[in-house]
Amino acid sequence: MELSRRGFLKLSGAGIGAAALAQLGFSAPAFAAAEELRISEAAESTTVCPYCSVGCSAIVSVMDGKVVGLEGLPDSPINRARLCSKGQSIYQVANNDRRLTKVRYRAPGATEWEDKTWDEAIPAIARLIKDTRDATFVETENVDGKQVTVSRCEGIAQLGGAALDNEECYLATKFGRALGIVYMEHQARI
Repeated sequence: MELSRRGFLKLSGAGIGAAALAQLGFSAPAFAAAEELRISEAAESTTVCPYCSVGCSAIVSVMDGKVVGLEGLPDSPINRARLCSKGQSIYQVANNDRRLTKVRYRAPGATEWEDKTWDEAIPAIARLIKDTRDATFVETENVDGKQVTVSRCEGIAQLGGAALDNEECYLATKFGRALGIVYMEHQARI
């Protein structure tokens, strides 16, 4: 295709004129306004699906303390913005009226549950862990006629879950090893 100098100037002028008109709003279909989303006021946060050990990522939209939207995280190399049926039900778990939101305790031999505060529950859990560790801690073991230091707690097991990220798993493992726990497992292997 041959383009003369005169044809080039005509084509350039037409292009500049079309661009100017578009900036003035004469080209509505080319610059359509973005439709406002119904959850635009919601706060978005990322999370990991708690159901299996695949580790799918999701974006959760929260407004007034309630989950109002859920979608797969597009940047996740694991699920690439997709969620399975279990992952999509995170919404129902979070907004369930029957979900427990406080500590429930049933005393040994009792038939009724009672509500406890976290200020009561955390020291009680810590005391039970300490008592169990002290009662079941093995400091040394006889191996081939020699006493070998083993420093392990055989009365406590630790179970990890898929909802934990790498940093939380690291801290949980360090905590368990500090107690001397040797029975550590993950839900994906069970």
